[in-house]
This record gives sequence, structure tokens and C-alpha cells, in this order.
Amino acid sequence: MKELTKAEEQIMQILWDINKGFVKNIRIRFPEPRPAYNTVSTIIRILQNKGFVSHKAYGRTHEYYPLVSKEEYTKSRMSSLVKDYFSNSFEKMVSFFAREKKISLKEMEDIVKLMEKEISRQKKSGK
Repeated sequence: MKELTKAEEQIMQILWDINKGFVKNIRIRFPEPRPAYNTVSTIIRILQNKGFVSHKAYGRTHEYYPLVSKEEYTKSRMSSLVKDYFSNSFEKMVSFFAREKKISLKEMEDIVKLMEKEISRQKKSGK
């Protein structure tokens, strides 16, 4: 999956939040100073060309909606992050964040509980 620029990702975050909308609906969700209408429109066309967004036409007006879910994009980006920066090792990634980001004891305990739950689920399903 292609990587989004910061501007493209900002628009996708808005579309994922509102599900569908016209350029004016997307533009109004930006904090001040908002990008120009034409800027938002141009970025949306780029997102269409990349296969992230489609539209429904109402005459000359278009209502845009995401073709790629936030979950799909997140999964793709996280996989790339782990592959490119942590030698494809989730263990190295978790270790890095535990050391560098000062994860609290409570957060680490919560992560362990989540992992134990997932281990149990996978054992039951035979994965």
C-alpha cells in the first residue's frame, strides 16, 4: 500500500472520521488557518489517483468517501515501520518503546495482559 504524505493523511483522518463529505465539509474540519478550498480539492484528487478515495457525483459537485479503512492503512504502516526500523521484529519494537518512551509499569502490565489473552486465543484457534 502506498504511503500518504502528511497533507494526504490529514484529509484521510477527516474522511475516516466523517465517513463521507464534500470538499467544504472536509476543509471546515481543519484548524485555523485552514487550507484553501482548491488545495483540499487537489489533494483529494491525488488520493483518488492513489486509490484511497472515491466519490459520488451530484452534477458538478462530488461527495468523497474513503476506499481504504483506517484499520487497513494503520496495519500497512505499522508493518512497514516494524520491517524498516526494527528488523521485522515486534519484540525489538516493544523493547524500544519500553526503553525510550518510558512506558509506565501499569501500561506494561496492561500490554502483558493483552498479549496473554491473544496467546490464549491463538492457541485455541490452532494458529
